Amino acid sequence: MRRNISRWTFLILLAIAAFFWIAPAIWLFSLALTPNEVLKSTTTSLIPIQPTLENFVQVFRVGLTPRWFWNSTVVTSITTIATLVLSSMAGYAFARIPFRGRNVVFAFVLAGLMVPKEAMFIPLFLMFAEVNMHNTYAALILPRIAAPLGVFLMAQFFRAIPHEVEEAAQLDGASRWIIFWRVMLPMSLPAMTALGIFTFVLTWNDYLWPLVSATKKEMFTITTGLASLQGNFAQATELGSLMARGVIASAPLLVLYILFQRYLIRGISLGSGGK
Repeated sequence: MRRNISRWTFLILLAIAAFFWIAPAIWLFSLALTPNEVLKSTTTSLIPIQPTLENFVQVFRVGLTPRWFWNSTVVTSITTIATLVLSSMAGYAFARIPFRGRNVVFAFVLAGLMVPKEAMFIPLFLMFAEVNMHNTYAALILPRIAAPLGVFLMAQFFRAIPHEVEEAAQLDGASRWIIFWRVMLPMSLPAMTALGIFTFVLTWNDYLWPLVSATKKEMFTITTGLASLQGNFAQATELGSLMARGVIASAPLLVLYILFQRYLIRGISLGSGGK
């Protein structure tokens, strides 16, 4: 009896905490579905008053929102795929392939985690300016595919796989590449999923580098594009339109998390040594 009471008390406390955590998101959706005329008098309701989709329609009427959405989709998708490929290969090499200076090289890779990305903006900007690559997809993608965190995560995961699995494949005559591609990579799916979600979220939400590199409106991503609408006085003062832009920008991330949350949690637990 006492155990049941403690369990229900714990669940109630979790539900209360979850409500306070999700309340801002509910409020965001409510404001986005409420006409701007209504929001001039009240903004405190968690339930939309006179709900309408006009705010969302208005966002797509102003600026180049469909093009910005497409730019973000291309940049984020290619960046995520490239990061997964490079990080998994590098992580496997550091975890399983002995070579001279491996620990030193791995330390240099991890040192990249200590360098703020803002500190690299000027060198990156000058480097891409030298080859006239600004306002291109390449300039938006290339700086992000070198991911020290991804290499570390994949290396830790590959180290946790028993050596007997790899030895059994070697006894069957499998080459190093076959072992990586057909044995180790399928086993690393949870870690790759977690890394893919992290990369997707960080790339989709990135604002500073696209702001620096993309100066033409046609090359804006969804974050810089929607932020540029703040220069429009009407768009900056209409709260419903502002919240609708936030919903549109965050919707793909919300869908991604709902679909892959199980793999994300499993990948984090396995990467940290959990079973």
